Amino acid sequence: MDTQAADRPQLTDAERDLLETGTLADPGVQAQPHAYYRAMRHGDPAHFDAKLGSWLVTRHEDILAVQADPLSSGAHRARRGRGAGGGRAASRASRGERGGASPPDALGPAPPYHTRIRKLMENAFTAHRVKELEPRIAAVVADLVESVADKGACDAVTDIAIPITIRIIVEQLGLDHGMEDQISNWSKAVTAQIGAMQSRDTMIANAHVICELQQYLIAKMKEREDNPREDMISDIVHAKVKKADGTEETLTFEEAVSLVRALLIAGNDTTATAIGNLFFLLATRSEVAQLLEEVVDDDRRMNRFVEELLRNEPPVRALSRATTKETVLGGTTLPAGAHLLLVYGSANDQAEVFPEPRKFDIERPNLGRHVAFGGGVHRCVGLALARMEVKVAAREVARRLKDIKLAIPVEDVQYLPTVATRTIESLPITFKRRA
Repeated sequence: MDTQAADRPQLTDAERDLLETGTLADPGVQAQPHAYYRAMRHGDPAHFDAKLGSWLVTRHEDILAVQADPLSSGAHRARRGRGAGGGRAASRASRGERGGASPPDALGPAPPYHTRIRKLMENAFTAHRVKELEPRIAAVVADLVESVADKGACDAVTDIAIPITIRIIVEQLGLDHGMEDQISNWSKAVTAQIGAMQSRDTMIANAHVICELQQYLIAKMKEREDNPREDMISDIVHAKVKKADGTEETLTFEEAVSLVRALLIAGNDTTATAIGNLFFLLATRSEVAQLLEEVVDDDRRMNRFVEELLRNEPPVRALSRATTKETVLGGTTLPAGAHLLLVYGSANDQAEVFPEPRKFDIERPNLGRHVAFGGGVHRCVGLALARMEVKVAAREVARRLKDIKLAIPVEDVQYLPTVATRTIESLPITFKRRA
């Protein structure tokens, strides 16, 4: 029995209708999800979305509980066999045959396997390395913003957000320049595979695109085996960590392929989404634009601005888990093997945790409790780099552009059809150059 049910607010008629008929698979709900989130939190915190075949975990406290117990729910188990009509099995086979490897989800499993991978991975994200990147990231952002500043209009997603993050991750991994469009296509294919919105045919088609990505990355990794450079691919290919007995261990080649691929996708896709969300807020909420102008030269307040942006508009909407045993969440008993979606966007919008959640407030005393980066052992390993990229982007945009406005009606803004992220496809804006 859910002991907290009596303390929940009464459902409105509209919320009851949403619980009965709503689904996170609906593009309209994906674009404007907060009413659906609120209905689930109030009426059914672990809600079964029949269209997705998933239990949506929507309350902050329940998401924290799942993340704190990785042995009761696994990220890797969540994706086994979840392809439409056997599409996932066919997709994996294709990646093995055409893509040169069928790498495991090296970051998904629970400890102790995950602990080993995490230690090896963290070598690519030391505080020193991330701090050294800031001047270069600032130069990339400044160059892109300057390229459009005198035009008075651009697409904030395709002209600024995506190119920023792709240029940066290309440099850090040590990939070839001039591949922005190709990398963007690869990223969309990988994101689609975890977005729970594919048919069998589209899943297999996306697998073929991912094969191209893997073949490209494998060639670069083999180059680094013999000729390491100062880049993240070399860090991962040659990563070593000392065990308690003094011996060293490394990644298998398939594990390394999985991690390099994850770095490329997570290193550009979700951060580009966060920067696109930044532009959306600046264009539609004058108080946010004014606040950014006020704090742009205050490093502490800029850090808080970024955290509130990530809480208010988290780039990752939901990620998968699967129960490994019977589990009670939100007063609902779930069987072993139940597929979960941890809905971070809902947890960050919970009024009981973040009062007036739609208000953009950088002085929230509990701002650090947001779950935009996940949590527990699976907390995003690249969060320091992501935070810094978003902060630098916000700072450089504020110093160069003003009066940012949408060039289309807000209701015409389109989002990618995925439950994994809340990604704006295109965002035409107008603006003026700041003197």
